[in-house]
Amino acid sequence: MDIANKNVLVTGADGFIGSHLTEALLKERCKVRAFVFYNSFNTWGWLDTLSKGKINKIEIFSGDIRDPHGVRKAMEDIDIVFHLAALIAIPFSYHSPDSYVDTNIKGTLNVLQAARDLKCKKVIITSSSEVYGTAHYVPIDERHPFQGQSPYSATKIAADRMTESFYRSFNLPTCIVRPFNTFGPRQSARAIIPTIITQLLSERQEIKLGNIHPTRDFVFVNDTVRAFIEVAKSDKTIGEEINIATQTEISIGDLTKRIIGIMNKKAKIIADSIRKRPQKSEVDRLRGSNEKIIKLTLWRQQYSLEDGLRETIKWFSVENNLNRYKDTIYNV
Repeated sequence: MDIANKNVLVTGADGFIGSHLTEALLKERCKVRAFVFYNSFNTWGWLDTLSKGKINKIEIFSGDIRDPHGVRKAMEDIDIVFHLAALIAIPFSYHSPDSYVDTNIKGTLNVLQAARDLKCKKVIITSSSEVYGTAHYVPIDERHPFQGQSPYSATKIAADRMTESFYRSFNLPTCIVRPFNTFGPRQSARAIIPTIITQLLSERQEIKLGNIHPTRDFVFVNDTVRAFIEVAKSDKTIGEEINIATQTEISIGDLTKRIIGIMNKKAKIIADSIRKRPQKSEVDRLRGSNEKIIKLTLWRQQYSLEDGLRETIKWFSVENNLNRYKDTIYNV
């Protein structure tokens, strides 16, 4: 599918990946409508940091993904939907699971229902590598069993299966994309890489972390966004579930040491019990297979972990960017 000049909706456009995707779609000459979370401050999240030239090319729609009427209105005349709006912080899901059900499951249902009624040409639903839980085998391909090791992952599993049901029941042209651990500029401090970088930039001698033994497959945000776009362009991806992964892994401890080395800092890693997941909820190992996305699309990884880390550190090192973060607070 040629996506140039298509009417495209990005839900969660005010967030980390969503804001990068919105920018990238402008370069693809799409007509972009950005669905942002309504608030009384009239803020548009990370889209507020874009230049006026870019903002003027985007149609902003403020709403709530949990409201079916607003979602339907936002999706009028839309050809392609990129659905990224979600609650994603795993620790917060432990004590507020109801909000995850309402946002992640019901929000996805609202998008699917509207897309079916409005006859959208393609609906791309964002999943998460967390749906797999601790790896039974690696690399984790799309046939790997699902494990709800947190309320967050359980709601993403449910949203995925709801999406599958609309494809199978109503022939809705859907695709589920499953990013592994995306990182880069603008990422929330609830994520591990911003947590490490912001503490080091504050010249802390002790870096507070949770479990450092788990391994993760880290994907730089530019590669993740490019994967979304290539999945949208490919006619082979309808009805599929597709990982976005590098097929490599690194432990949190080794990752921390690498960032310390790149930044030329000296710091000691301190275990902070409040940052640790419950034992049965911890995902010990993630390394995804990218064979399917390479087979079905033109996507190829362009950024190594080292390249991505250097780009991320460079962005966080800008004072105006760093000032947006509170390194003294554990962000759930």
